[in-house]
Amino acid sequence: MADPETAKDTKTDPEEVEDVDEGSEEVGEDGRTAAGDNITNQYLQNPQVLAAIQSKLGSMVGAPSGYIASLPKVVKRRIKALKKLQFEATKIEADFYVQVHKLECEYAAKYAPLYDKRKEIVTGSTEPTEDECDWPSDEEEEEEAIGEEAKLSNTQEALKDKVKVEDEKKDEAKTEAKAEEDPSGIPQFWLTIFKNVDMLTEYIQDHDEPILQHLTDITVKYTDPVSSVMGFTLYFHFEPNDYFTNTVLTKEYTMRSDPDETDPFSFEGPEIVKCKGCTIDWKKGKDVTVKAIKKKQKHKGRGTTRTVTKTVKNESFFHFFNPPAVPEGDDVELDEEVEAQLTNDFEIGHFIRERLVPRAVLYFTGEALDDEEIPTYRMYEDDGMEDEDGDDEEDDENDPDYEPKGDRKTPGECKQQ
Repeated sequence: MADPETAKDTKTDPEEVEDVDEGSEEVGEDGRTAAGDNITNQYLQNPQVLAAIQSKLGSMVGAPSGYIASLPKVVKRRIKALKKLQFEATKIEADFYVQVHKLECEYAAKYAPLYDKRKEIVTGSTEPTEDECDWPSDEEEEEEAIGEEAKLSNTQEALKDKVKVEDEKKDEAKTEAKAEEDPSGIPQFWLTIFKNVDMLTEYIQDHDEPILQHLTDITVKYTDPVSSVMGFTLYFHFEPNDYFTNTVLTKEYTMRSDPDETDPFSFEGPEIVKCKGCTIDWKKGKDVTVKAIKKKQKHKGRGTTRTVTKTVKNESFFHFFNPPAVPEGDDVELDEEVEAQLTNDFEIGHFIRERLVPRAVLYFTGEALDDEEIPTYRMYEDDGMEDEDGDDEEDDENDPDYEPKGDRKTPGECKQQ
């Protein structure tokens, strides 16, 4: 039989060793140790090691896991059948978009009288009746409620109102004189809308604003679809101005809704085929899309100096009407810069068609600005996106000291829908 003292020592020794191990090497819930983390961090701080890891991960993107290749032939055969069904579904989806476009053409005629009436009110050619203005206003109701509460709680204010009657009568004559100076319609309606929308205001330069003040309406005309080809044209209506002689500037978009034969499963809806602007007939010295710069040139032999005037491109919203040409042919690859310009151009055109024209007054008042930056034809998810410091981007936007970066740009210039 073992000695009790010996047994006691035997029982406690392992516990003492274990205590020492836990104290010298902290183990996390996932089994990782502090020493292990330090070694990992040292490796990740090595630029060569980090570059090798990134290169390896990059080569793995889109790589098959090997599971499909390992399947029996009979299963692969069934997968082919599913792909053929998927292709048939894609063709139905393409036809769906064509039918939607036909509905847009049909309903455009129903919207037209409402938009015509809107233009008349905006330009001041028609004054809305009392019945047409009968629409509840939250601000007016709040003001009336505050006014009633003030009168009930303080009768002295009512007495003061009576005292002011004489002063109001004196000002009445001045008010009637100023009535003739009151603007007609809704001044700067479309310019205000453009400046309210971030997607557009970043392209509007200071020298564009006086021109856009003369923009009286924007309308959309849908092209009747022929087979899978469809499109729409934006019409920008201008009143007579000192900048160009055009009364209407146009931007035409042509789309196609059929899967690519070489990659049918990449189909996600109608895609832009081309877009075409129009020629702006600028009056002399009024073209804001170009600017003249002067350079001094020195003659090498004679040593004389002369001043040369050169015309260069100037940032302006009106480059929107002069997009890059889309090269003909299916095998032609677009330059990355040109493709980016065309992508940006179509996003703007689609946004104007889908949102700005149908909901103009809500963009004028700002009520439609909450979700206006997300095009209806494509939703981008940014969950988990972080900035370089690892902070969530939304936190930056909520910071009162946060200032968005980015300079004004020039619209150029058709993205897949």
